[in-house]
Amino acid sequence: MTDRLMVMDDEAEYAAFVAKVGEGLGYEVRTTDDPGQFRRWLAEWRPSHIALDLAMPQVDGIEMLRYLASQASRARILIMSGFDARVVDAARRLGIERGLDIIGSLQKPIRAKELRAVLDENRSGSTEVNRESLDHALAIGEIVPFYQPKVDLRSWRPIGFEALARWQHGQRGTISPEEFVPLAETSGQIDRLTETVTTRALVQSRQWEEDGMAVNLAINLSAHNLDDEDLADRIETLCWATGAKKEHITFEVTETAAMADPVRGLDILTRLRIKGFKLSIDDFGTGYSSLVLLRRLPFSELKIDRSFVCDCDRSTEARVIVKTMVDLAHNLGMSVVGEGVETDDVAQVLAELGCDSGQGYAIARPMEAQQVPAWLARWGTGGETHA
Repeated sequence: MTDRLMVMDDEAEYAAFVAKVGEGLGYEVRTTDDPGQFRRWLAEWRPSHIALDLAMPQVDGIEMLRYLASQASRARILIMSGFDARVVDAARRLGIERGLDIIGSLQKPIRAKELRAVLDENRSGSTEVNRESLDHALAIGEIVPFYQPKVDLRSWRPIGFEALARWQHGQRGTISPEEFVPLAETSGQIDRLTETVTTRALVQSRQWEEDGMAVNLAINLSAHNLDDEDLADRIETLCWATGAKKEHITFEVTETAAMADPVRGLDILTRLRIKGFKLSIDDFGTGYSSLVLLRRLPFSELKIDRSFVCDCDRSTEARVIVKTMVDLAHNLGMSVVGEGVETDDVAQVLAELGCDSGQGYAIARPMEAQQVPAWLARWGTGGETHA
């Protein structure tokens, strides 16, 4: 099955540029700046992917996102815009809140390398991701954790890794979690997926310790995982079975997940802390009850969302917000992680603002477990780029 990319952009040069990149990756492409034609093609041609500009004379991108949501579109949507990062990120979050599959957002001028990376990573290929294929992947061990390093922003010493689920598909290669985690949540497979990734990560933690690498390891929990009142007991049992040390394990929970059922969340997350695990509030600043959560729940770490981190080196507003979050967390006895560190300048600003550690592409991309020792060796000898 050929992927179909529909480009909605009133700038003919940009539309042609996106079309050329898409065609180079094997997409069948159509471009338009006409809302009526867009709606007809959506119904008749049924694009698998949509590249959408936010600012157009006849209709704006927010209206088109609203329309796509009303049609229950399952197309993978890439948002493009010349607006500043806050507007683009707001549009991205709005699309996600409306139930759309937002695969990314790019600010104009867009580089071919960035566009190609997003379109290449999100190709459907000839294999559909559905409940049956995910069930098979879990059964044969195709779902594995990749590990993204975190480093101390003052000493540049590696202090831990975050375990990120990846689907190592036999035909399509690596499938990102944005594609299969929502499926697992809606299909009732999220507990099995979380247990699979957690077990593998705990085994790896124990192995690294035996190899003399006692590092902290962060594992993500879904909002749906917090429906299970036995979660803390089951995770503790996994630690006993694998030999992993609980003091080396941090569970990351988003604000949205923690607020889904505040009482049940308080119950489960407090029990995890009592059992000796650390607890991190992820994507801090993107929810509606951030301060309430810090007061109610026993977090030991705060992760500043990438939407604030990414432009803190050039935006006074972002810098002030990051500094406020850092001071707040420290005053509450919490450590602070900046996620989405994609340039050395951002890493330097975070360090100047007192942020404890950083995580992002400027440090390293997520990697397979067997790549970690070599990365650590290169990092320790200056072989990787340090801010």
